[in-house]
Amino acid sequence: MKSPTVSIMINAARKAARGLLRDFGEIENLQVSSKGPGDFVSNADKKAERVIITELLASRPDYGILAEESGVEHGKKDAEYRFVIDPLDGTNNFLHGFPYWAVSIGLEKNGELEAGVIIVPVLDEIYFAEKGKGAFLNDKRIRVSSRKHLSEAFVGCGSASSFRRPTNLPFNIQHVLNKLGSSVASVRCMNAAAVDLVFTAAGRYDAMVDTGLKKWDMAAGIVILKEAGGQITEILGRDDYYETGNILASNYHLHDKLIGLLSPPKE
Repeated sequence: MKSPTVSIMINAARKAARGLLRDFGEIENLQVSSKGPGDFVSNADKKAERVIITELLASRPDYGILAEESGVEHGKKDAEYRFVIDPLDGTNNFLHGFPYWAVSIGLEKNGELEAGVIIVPVLDEIYFAEKGKGAFLNDKRIRVSSRKHLSEAFVGCGSASSFRRPTNLPFNIQHVLNKLGSSVASVRCMNAAAVDLVFTAAGRYDAMVDTGLKKWDMAAGIVILKEAGGQITEILGRDDYYETGNILASNYHLHDKLIGLLSPPKE
């Protein structure tokens, strides 16, 4: 049973997804600008964000907002509840006609993650979860995989271009790719963390790893992953992943093995 707030989040994400699907069919007409090396924003992102914020605040005017394009410009400041919005996770994929992108809305209560909604529009998939209530895909319960051996693991990972994002790690994403590539069954670098997280939650991936993410990239996916029975930490095993943006998510069988694989040797 969805709470009223999660239903509002789903409806807002659906409305944005419908517009994004229309734009996805007319990519050549989009206005695109650069926010930095390899980091682009289109009028599709901005329009989707406006739609989401308008829908959410119409029903929850006392909530705060943290959004990728507008930051904390909208919503109530210092609110108990705050929506964390990525209107289009996987913008580069979207702009190249690659159908691996999503709409993501998380919900915090006093800084703690409480709920998440992620829609993968091209697949017509709606993932949602609330703390303590399980994770769902199109209203069916989902669980992480049960694989136990790294040699059998199918892993999603940030691509080599992710090295542009600053991190506090003693290594970059290339180290992660090298380690994974020599130890797991297969690695996929699709560059949409929200999709990687829900695919891990649904057992399609056995794990996902990424670095230098922002809160809006992962807020919703963290809740969904945890409620699907998954484990998530910072890549070296710490609990500060939501602040650092360096995340390792997997089932419980593989998690410690992956931390051991990715950690640099002790001196």
